Amino acid sequence: MTTFEVEVRIWLKPSVFDPQGHAAEQALHVQGYDEASDLRIGKYMRLTVKAATEAAAKARIEEMCERVLTNPVMETYAYDMKELVAE
Repeated sequence: MTTFEVEVRIWLKPSVFDPQGHAAEQALHVQGYDEASDLRIGKYMRLTVKAATEAAAKARIEEMCERVLTNPVMETYAYDMKELVAE
């Protein structure tokens, strides 16, 4: 088995209003940062996954994201994965 470190980023789809992002953008404008726009708030997760192959790890990560970690109706995700080397 190989161990992979996975970083998952989740954010609302562009068609979904992001009230946190909107509020943060308005706060930036009040503070004089008028050049900031289209601010979106997301989530970040890091986990390790053990799998026989890289392809198997990717399949399991995508299954986790689609079934548990995200609401696929409202959210989208991306992930980065790297193999951990035993020391």
